[in-house]
Amino acid sequence: MGDAGAEEPPFPLTEVDKWVLSQTDEEYRYHDWEELRQIIETNNLSVLKRKPSDLRRYMKWTAETKAQYGSMTKYLMVHRLPKSWGATPFQPASVIPFQDPSDYRVLVNDWPYGFTQGISHIVVWSRTIIPTDPESGDMTPESRKTVESFVESYFVKSIGPGGEHRVMWFKNWVALQSVRNLEHIHVLVKDVDPALLAEWTKEEEYHRR
Repeated sequence: MGDAGAEEPPFPLTEVDKWVLSQTDEEYRYHDWEELRQIIETNNLSVLKRKPSDLRRYMKWTAETKAQYGSMTKYLMVHRLPKSWGATPFQPASVIPFQDPSDYRVLVNDWPYGFTQGISHIVVWSRTIIPTDPESGDMTPESRKTVESFVESYFVKSIGPGGEHRVMWFKNWVALQSVRNLEHIHVLVKDVDPALLAEWTKEEEYHRR
């Protein structure tokens, strides 16, 4: 299992995580696009996994980051999220998620799951709360419609014809989130042009001021 598995984990390990840590990279099977589609359609998000070596590095990095900054939230607010957001609790420009561009930040995921080549993993951070069901921890129907509309306008339309077949998104249930204090959704894009990826993730002036 390696040294990382013998230490106290920096976040609760799922049964899938424990299984991954028992494998080598050579034994690991990458998630392909069709499998990801099935996972997202059935909301079976707990089976998403990282490559064994990536998971070990992620655990080590998380432990070191928490030791230095006190929490993952603090690290993200210092290094990744817009300076204009200030401190939590945030004061969004709009109470509707993704309605105002200054209320969200699109970034490539630093620690993506283990996907086959050609799949980009993006995280969209939001300073507006995305309502979830308090019982299940999953999104409300209204929230799902709001996010669907945003993904369609921001990602799918940017790709052009056939874009709907190259974009998928999900929001982890509360229990699966490694960073629970900051709202975010995951967007997966297949075979995207690097220039378009750079356009989606560029920092705007309203993120800095």
